[in-house]
Amino acid sequence: MRSFRSLSAETGMLGWLWVSAVVIALDQLTKWMAEASLEPGQPYAVVPHLDMTLSYNFGAAFSFLGDQDGWQRWFFAGLAVIVCGFIINWMRKLKKRQVWAALGLALVLGGAIGNLIDRVLYGKVIDFVSVYFDIPFVMENYHFAIFNVADMAITGGAVLLVFLSLFTSDLEP
Repeated sequence: MRSFRSLSAETGMLGWLWVSAVVIALDQLTKWMAEASLEPGQPYAVVPHLDMTLSYNFGAAFSFLGDQDGWQRWFFAGLAVIVCGFIINWMRKLKKRQVWAALGLALVLGGAIGNLIDRVLYGKVIDFVSVYFDIPFVMENYHFAIFNVADMAITGGAVLLVFLSLFTSDLEP
């Protein structure tokens, strides 16, 4: 029987999975709150340039393949499972000094699982944060996208990983 210490040494940075769990919990809670209090497509102004607008995404980022007949649900769910497995394996191999890499991967993992839950349970991803802005002389009220907490975690984690790959050696084994 293995001791807790040897198991802990084997798992490497998997201790950072608590970050993923927090992202998943916040994501699912805020999606539940959005569905309980918002009407689809009806914006609720929060501050200038930020609305809460309930929307459903049947595709991937920016509704990519969202107009298909349903196969994309399982394609993107399967892809998310593969990516999550890859991330967990990567995290397992990190060294204790690679905390920023572990944080970035944990954020991406939590966001991926949050959106995976939606795809599997509902066949769509629940989005509700709408950002818009004016582009002088071009367009007024340009709506960037409608997204959710999982999307923010994925984006934040990906930006952190790109930064680390460009400016540090934190991703190196």
